Amino acid sequence: MGLFSVIKSGLSKTRNAILGELKGIAGKGKVSDEMLEDLEERLIKADVGTEAAFLLTDALREQALGKSLSQDEILDILRSEAELFLMDPPPFVLKGKPHVILVIGVNGAGKTTTIGKLAKHYKDQGHKVMIAAADTFRAAAMEQLEVWANRSEAEFVHHAEGSDPAAVAFDACVAAKARGCDIVLIDTAGRLQNKDYLMEELAKVVRVLKKQDAAYPHDIWLVIDGNTGQNTINQAKIFNQSFPLTGLVVTKLDGTARGGSILSIASSLKIPILWVGMGERIDQLVPFNKGEYVDGLFKE
Repeated sequence: MGLFSVIKSGLSKTRNAILGELKGIAGKGKVSDEMLEDLEERLIKADVGTEAAFLLTDALREQALGKSLSQDEILDILRSEAELFLMDPPPFVLKGKPHVILVIGVNGAGKTTTIGKLAKHYKDQGHKVMIAAADTFRAAAMEQLEVWANRSEAEFVHHAEGSDPAAVAFDACVAAKARGCDIVLIDTAGRLQNKDYLMEELAKVVRVLKKQDAAYPHDIWLVIDGNTGQNTINQAKIFNQSFPLTGLVVTKLDGTARGGSILSIASSLKIPILWVGMGERIDQLVPFNKGEYVDGLFKE
């Protein structure tokens, strides 16, 4: 299945929810303020998010108020406008040897699986990859990550259960230099963004890494669950305030009716979405493409 087919298939529930809401109003006379208010409510109901729904309907107001438009014409405007919200993912460039990527997020978002998939991707590109198991508290976290490291043929560093996560991250970077690794992917314990002590622990990891090299970590990527809808925006905002994020990975987009929440995240935070997870297999992490994504949302 091609990349667009994967995304289109994965977003089918979200797309059907949006199209189902549009069918109630599109093609029924001229576009009016009343119709646009109705559309805004329907987009929110389809989990596009309040801010994105407002921006989309405002754009439709500017371009179509007083005109009679078909559903396809309305979808074309929404699609074009939605694409403006989204940043093109920057090309991945190694900023050091090793290039250090800290992967963060809440419990259950899919960080460990994402790291395994990323390791496989970069290994296939010819890079030597190391995975660091800095989630030292979750039961079986290290074992799970080691399985992914073996699948992706990545180097693997861990300490005993309950060890200091910052020490694991530090030692992994030392080992990566010694072994000539190009990329270090650091797994971290899942944390709730409103738990201060957990956020402080993550801040300690960053501080300790910077003692080794002020450029570390080169990237901080937040993994968010595409199923959590509007809640992901609050998560991303709080994490970004504490740790300036360089990219987002959205997981579990296959089979969710809430895939439109990406639009609100993008319009709110201006952080590039780099990857989307479309399944459990090691090859089911695909580079984000904004054109294919909005087609998956708004194109029948």
